[in-house]
Amino acid sequence: MHTRKQSRQWLQQLVFLGPGTIAFSIIVLIPFLLGFYYSFTEWNGLDLNKAKWTGMANITRIFTNDDKFWTAFGFTLRFTFVTIIATNVLGFLLALLLTRPLKGRNALRTIFFLPNVLGGILLGYIWQFIFTKGFKTIGELTGWPMFELPWLGTPNTGFWGLVIVFVWQTAGYMMIIYIAAIVGVPKDLMEAATIDGATYWQSIRKITAPLIMPAITVCLFLTTSNAFKMFDLNFSLTKGGPGTSTQSLAYNIYAEALINNRYGLGTAKAMLFFFAVSIIAVTQVWLTKRKEVEA
Repeated sequence: MHTRKQSRQWLQQLVFLGPGTIAFSIIVLIPFLLGFYYSFTEWNGLDLNKAKWTGMANITRIFTNDDKFWTAFGFTLRFTFVTIIATNVLGFLLALLLTRPLKGRNALRTIFFLPNVLGGILLGYIWQFIFTKGFKTIGELTGWPMFELPWLGTPNTGFWGLVIVFVWQTAGYMMIIYIAAIVGVPKDLMEAATIDGATYWQSIRKITAPLIMPAITVCLFLTTSNAFKMFDLNFSLTKGGPGTSTQSLAYNIYAEALINNRYGLGTAKAMLFFFAVSIIAVTQVWLTKRKEVEA
């Protein structure tokens, strides 16, 4: 009787978990393991029989003779740092504004969230037109220096152009998460703080911010991982140019594998990229989780 019941439980688990496990293995696990293997080979990505085992040669080359990779790594770190701060500050301020009793706040929430719905490639081409044509026209009409800058033509303006588009796209999504958290803050705590003489911003800093730390943890994790993985905007806006001055790590890996046809080296970079993002993301979650409190 016990054996029959156990067999039935295994059958149920196989029915419900089996398809998902098979799909995960085919789509994620097997490609990851193959990528890990190919990172130790010299391969052009076309003929499996020509994948020549080279051991640590690709890793050694990356660390000793690949300036473009480290330039892209530095660019990605700088981009991630700036966008994490800008996206979360803007998203939090929008959430504070749109949790107040304003007319049309639901419509405003929808408007600010809409950029996140657009695909990255499409969004990039839209903003490419804005930077090259729209800003130029506005600059000619107004004479304002800001609109006359070559936004995608220099390393500095190209960097800030990518930052502007990324923040514009993702801040609305972070805003929704912050709104959900702020709405859950007990009203009696805020009222008690007001009665005790606390200003609005003191209440935000001492009560709201500590109580919404789980939401802050999630938003920081999402912005960190998305900024590190940023490829579509880089591809559609600057293609890493001028030169390779605005090339992100993801674009550098893409160029190595799909343009230069060095799949072995490209997958080696992808593995290093995976471990770097994992370590940074786990560290960020661990640090912010320690600051979470209960209401």
